[in-house]
Amino acid sequence: MYGKSGQDAKEWVQKAIDFYKKTGKAVSLAEISNLKGPFVKGELYVFVLNNNGTMLAHGTNEKLIGVEFKDVKDSDGRSFVREILEVANKKGSGFLDYKWYNPTTKEDLPKHLYFEKVDDLIFCSGIYEEMWKDLL
Repeated sequence: MYGKSGQDAKEWVQKAIDFYKKTGKAVSLAEISNLKGPFVKGELYVFVLNNNGTMLAHGTNEKLIGVEFKDVKDSDGRSFVREILEVANKKGSGFLDYKWYNPTTKEDLPKHLYFEKVDDLIFCSGIYEEMWKDLL
């Protein structure tokens, strides 16, 4: 179900978690939010939520930092952030599919997300279905 796209997203999250464990919270959140940093590659990036759904770091849009995302819904009206929070806080990690606006194609497209909770942070990365098909 998640195949290569899920593995790519999981590897990206693991890279961010490894960096967090080496550098600590402040440095890792700043670097994850660095548009030209190691956690942004085209449409692939990392974002970090706290346990309540507040955006703590975002690889492509620093204006989202500090914004409450708990009630954000995907293009189909699904409360996907609430699902992330629920699973992360109960099980620690998981995969989730949702539909999101792709600024490159100007379409709402399926996106495959992997997330993992470490301490009080939920590291997330998603990849558009169309993007990972191109990587195969």
